[in-house]
Amino acid sequence: MNQQEQYSTGIEELHAQVRGRVQGVGFRYFVVQKALTLGLRGYARNDESGDVEVLAQGARPALERLLALLWQGPSAAQVDEVRATWREASTYISGFHVRW
Repeated sequence: MNQQEQYSTGIEELHAQVRGRVQGVGFRYFVVQKALTLGLRGYARNDESGDVEVLAQGARPALERLLALLWQGPSAAQVDEVRATWREASTYISGFHVRW
């Protein structure tokens, strides 16, 4: 089975835009820690608007848990909104890391 076939057989992808006081408070590192604990792959990065973008791949229950944790964030964060989009994963991402 090649990577493309592997990622069209049930691995889902969560794309989330997290708004609020989420930059400069350790939010991306919080996401990486939680995602790795949940066995997910993907990344977290700041965008120019002040939001944090999260892309995570894995099993739906783990992704749903990560989504709940995005609403929580680290103690210094204040999350006002999380916009989530779900789809079947179409590309392979290894590990979970902060993107610059």
